[in-house]
Amino acid sequence: MRNPIIAALDVPTAEQALQLAADIAPAVGAFKIGSELFTAAGPDIVKRVRATGASVFLDLKFHDIPNTVAKAVTSAVQLDVQMLTVHTSGSFDMLKAAEQAAEEVAWKLGRIPPLVLGVTVLTSLNAGALREIGLDGNIEYQVRRLATVAMKAGLRGLVCSPQEVVRLRQFIPPAMQLVTPGIRTGAEKADDQARTMTPKDAITAGANWLVIGRPIYAAENPRAAAEKILESII
Repeated sequence: MRNPIIAALDVPTAEQALQLAADIAPAVGAFKIGSELFTAAGPDIVKRVRATGASVFLDLKFHDIPNTVAKAVTSAVQLDVQMLTVHTSGSFDMLKAAEQAAEEVAWKLGRIPPLVLGVTVLTSLNAGALREIGLDGNIEYQVRRLATVAMKAGLRGLVCSPQEVVRLRQFIPPAMQLVTPGIRTGAEKADDQARTMTPKDAITAGANWLVIGRPIYAAENPRAAAEKILESII
């Protein structure tokens, strides 16, 4: 089994990110570069992490008009990332434009297209938060509705909380990849994640990839923490 752990490099500087990546690389399958690090270090951090041979999950959650998102995806593909995210709430046209851009640019460059992942409902949101922004408070309904739009648009992967994985697996194609943040071991302090699950339970539920941040990077020994998590799921 390939290593399903995507370690989040959620640190404020390129130097910290590269040191963390070097420390934990043998125990993880890929690295996530999100808004904090990308805003601080720019596209160069993607190139530097890729130069180590590691796979990169660019988690910037593009959400804009279709043309703008297609251009953003084009730039991401040129950085040679293996996964990237877009918000499924951006519409069918936006999602289709993102997937088409990813495939067309990658083939022109002679690369395998990155996995464009549609973000369904953020793991920090609960029913009350959905109602506050005018949506139905039924999280499962919202996730399924957004997943359906993503599938119709041709996306090959989704981001959801581990709590929605079992139900999604009942109606999505078997080949569709599910990436789950909101992974907690149970030893952490309470934080802003509302819908969580342990690494082992998420894999058992049907997740393909686990995005793990604080349980690794905030640990006293990140390498040991990553190794312990890997041992629990293999």
